[in-house]
Amino acid sequence: MAYAQVPQQGAIAEMNITPLVDVMLVMLVIFMIAAPVFTQAIPMKLPGTGPDVRAAAVEPLKMRIDSAGDVYVNGQLAPLSALDAMLSAEAVRAGQTLPVVEIDASGEAEYEVVAKVLALSQNAGLENIRFVR
Repeated sequence: MAYAQVPQQGAIAEMNITPLVDVMLVMLVIFMIAAPVFTQAIPMKLPGTGPDVRAAAVEPLKMRIDSAGDVYVNGQLAPLSALDAMLSAEAVRAGQTLPVVEIDASGEAEYEVVAKVLALSQNAGLENIRFVR
């Protein structure tokens, strides 16, 4: 029994989706690997709605981070290596009161420097942190 083949007259108008599926699978793998890197959070205690009476008793510690990555504590330049000791001393000096740390970060400041300052502040026990502009 023989089958007759019918010659095709026109082009096949079907879309080849194999390259599309390949690209989508590669993108899925890339995003699955990259997503945990972007979701690292810095735990911090955010201020409540009411005024904190204990925080008002101590003068706030004013920190400024400029675009070059230099950190100034109360107007004086402080290297990152000495910042840990300075913040620990400030926490001991404050005692039972909750000292306020006001951070004024430049818009061009690197995120890494700001994250280090936040981590050093929290490690020293200074958890009442404000960002000012």
